[in-house]
This record gives sequence, C-alpha cells and structure tokens, in this order.
Amino acid sequence: MEKPYVIVLFGATGDLAKRKLLPGILRLVESDLMPDYRVIGTSLEDITPEQFDALAREACEEYGKGDITDERWAPFSSRLRYVPTSAGPAALAGLVKECEVELTADLGTTDVDRLYYLSVPPKAALDVIHELKEADLVDGARVIMEKPFGTDLASAKRLNEEVHKVFSEDQVFRIDHFLGKEAAQNILAFRFANGLFEPIWNRNFIDHVQIDVPETLGLEGRTAFYETTGAYRDMVVTHLMQVLAFMAMEPPTSLAPGPIGAEKLKVFQSMRPIEPHNVVRGQYAGYRGKEQVADDSDTETFVALKVEIDNWRWAGVPFYLRTGKKLAEGARIISIAFKEPPLSMFPAGSNAGTQGPDHLTFDLADQSRMSLSFYGKRPGPGMKLEKVSMQFATVETTGSGAVLEAYERLIYDAMRGDHTLFTSADGIETLWDKSSQLLENPPPVRGYAPGSWGPNAIHQLIAPHAWRLPFERVWRDPNASGG
Repeated sequence: MEKPYVIVLFGATGDLAKRKLLPGILRLVESDLMPDYRVIGTSLEDITPEQFDALAREACEEYGKGDITDERWAPFSSRLRYVPTSAGPAALAGLVKECEVELTADLGTTDVDRLYYLSVPPKAALDVIHELKEADLVDGARVIMEKPFGTDLASAKRLNEEVHKVFSEDQVFRIDHFLGKEAAQNILAFRFANGLFEPIWNRNFIDHVQIDVPETLGLEGRTAFYETTGAYRDMVVTHLMQVLAFMAMEPPTSLAPGPIGAEKLKVFQSMRPIEPHNVVRGQYAGYRGKEQVADDSDTETFVALKVEIDNWRWAGVPFYLRTGKKLAEGARIISIAFKEPPLSMFPAGSNAGTQGPDHLTFDLADQSRMSLSFYGKRPGPGMKLEKVSMQFATVETTGSGAVLEAYERLIYDAMRGDHTLFTSADGIETLWDKSSQLLENPPPVRGYAPGSWGPNAIHQLIAPHAWRLPFERVWRDPNASGG
C-alpha cells in the first residue's frame, strides 16, 4: 500500500467500532502496516470531533492492547475526524476532500485511496451506499459490508443489484470475521502444504466433519434484530458455511483471491439443498416474552444441521454444523473424524475403538490451536490402548506477537484489495438458493435450557456419531510445569 488512505467508519460510535474497528486500526498503524491516513467517523450521534476523539480513546483503552498514554495517543488523535450523519452527504464529501488535500500536501502525491466501513444495521446499508453516490465518493473507493447479506435469495439478489448500481463487485468486500482468524487460514496451509494430510483429505479416509460454534451469550439488546434473522441467517450462511468451504474446497491453482473464490463457489454449488428433516431448530427458555419478542415467536436461537456435498471428493461424508445462544460453553471448533481401520486383531478389553475415531481438531479461537488425537498403547504389560494427542498452539510460536486479530486482518486485506477472505455475490446467492427449502418450510423450534448443549434432537441428527463438544480431554496448558 503505497498510496495514503482516507477511512470512513459509518456507525463509528457503535459497539463494533468501539470493540474492534477503532482499536484494530490503531494496531495496524502501530504495526507499520498502514500508509499515512485519516480516519473519519460518522454516525447518527450529534457529537463534536473532540467528543469522538474521547470516545475513540476510551474504546482503545478498554478493548485495545497496552496502556494508552498521551504520547501514544497523540499521533492517532491528530488523524481522527468526525461528522454527524445529520450534516448530510455534502458535509461528508467536504471532509473527505479536506483530508485528501492534507494527505497530498504532506506526501507530495496526487492519489489517495478511500475505504468505507459500513458498521451499520443491515436495513441502513443501502442508505449509506446511496449517500456515498450522492456525495460523489464512489470512484477509486472500496466498501466493507457487514453481514447478513439479505435474508433469502430474493432479498440477497435485490441487495446485490442495488449495491452494483453504485459499486462494482471488485470494490465490495463482504466481511466474515471467522475467515480472518489465523486458525481459519491455517486450514489452507495444513491441507495443501503437508504430504501427510493432503492425500487423505477425502471420502476414502474422512468419516464426517463437525463445525461447532456454541456461544454462552444471550440476545440482550439484540432481540429486535434477531426476530427478523435467527441463528441460521445470522451465523450459518455468513460464517459456518464459509469455514466449511475452506475445509472442503479443491486445491486452487494459486493462493490468489480469484482461484480461491472460484473453488469456494464450487463447494456451494456442489451442496445438496438443505432439507428441513436434516435441521434441528431450538429456542432457549426465556427468549419469548422479552421486549420486542412475540409470545409465540418461532425464531430459532439455536440451529444444528447436516450438510451434504455431492461431488467426487466428499460424496457420502456428512458435515454437521451447530451454533446457538446461551449454550454450555463458548467455542469455535472444527473437528475431522477419520475412518476407523479393522480392529479385529486387538483382544477384547484392549479399548481399541472405544473412545471414538481419530480426530483432527482446529480451534478457531483467538489463540488458535490444533490437535491430532489417536490411539496409543498404555505403558505396562498387556495390550491396553488409550487416546493420546499431539497439540500445536500459535501462542507457543516465536511469531505469535505478529498475529493480527480477525478485523485487523480483514481491514488490512480490504485496503490492499485482497478478496481472498471475503464473500462474493455469487457465493451468497448460491447459499441462499440452497437454503430455500429450509426457509420456506422450517421445522418447529424445540425448547432447550440455558446452559445446555441444545435440544435433545441433536443426538438423533448426528447418530450414529456423537458431538465432539463437550471435550472429554482438555487442551494442554503450555504454561504448566513440564511444558
């Protein structure tokens, strides 16, 4: 990135901007990954630039890394600007041009790039797109859009059509923060760079796959949004399916955005339609009756489903996806179960096969980890087997300090024009198309207790297999004695 940047944060006083975007941009600046820049905040709040500066500093103190001293804050503060939405498109355009003049004067360049981050509710996204057109701020700009991208095939097509009237597809970056995580990208390295695993990544060796993203949080303050969305639209289409594509795609011709995007799209096109009988929908006790929730609400706060990919590599291998609110633990796990060999040679009582198949596990949490579990002989006389594991954690490597958080990585990629970790219009529309049967005829929601793992029907969905969470074993603590 040789050109300076003007970054405009729409919804700059909102929760996402405070928790992730403002601290993330500061981290990019201090990591020397940003060219010279200006950050313009805009939102419905009618506050002064000084008040926005104080809000941004407070956000970076609470959610960023390290102490924010006056000396550390001063360079960032000098590049922050604010204009309320009520001032209109002309005021925003004027401030963008003013920042561009400052940058060109400072650097002696005539070319400044623009990045717009739409941290706004879905219903407001098109208003912002039209505002940018009215302000004549479209040329040479890139725009990051938050999920969800429509609520079904028809609405996704309408949204994409409206966006494409203003921005070309190569200017649009539909964000999925799951793919921005170091562990998600590690899937590609692990799959395609290792002679041990690349040959066995198919239906001949893999029995089934689980992608499990339980959350302990409820929906306090978000019920109005959730009533029109639900867990499937909020999490499965925009996050879990994107992770599934990384797991299942064919080797791209290169790690460039175009080939990777093409292979992800092929996975979505190869999926069988999601059938209602392969889906369990749940709703936690206490959700109904809350403010802005109907007493007979059918919105799911939990969903588990079986996905089938009808291609040469994956035919007959089920992918099980699960996510929900107010569950027993918060986790982001991908678990690959390998097929078991014949175990007839092992004597009765040896424990061979009794603890399930060998598993390769990816933990997509911020401190990414991988684990390979398998059977080994327990020391001592006789043939007694037990499950053991080899584990790797990013935090244990020398480069762990260079790991960017998901939003930091994605903002950085969008500024460079790299679409690898973003979702295309074709991909989103294909997923909504595959979801049509489910959305038109959803199974009834089943109740579940807060703090549980969801409705009991999830066990029938995955039978004869079992859910990997909760884990029977724990991750190794690298700080424990003996390492």
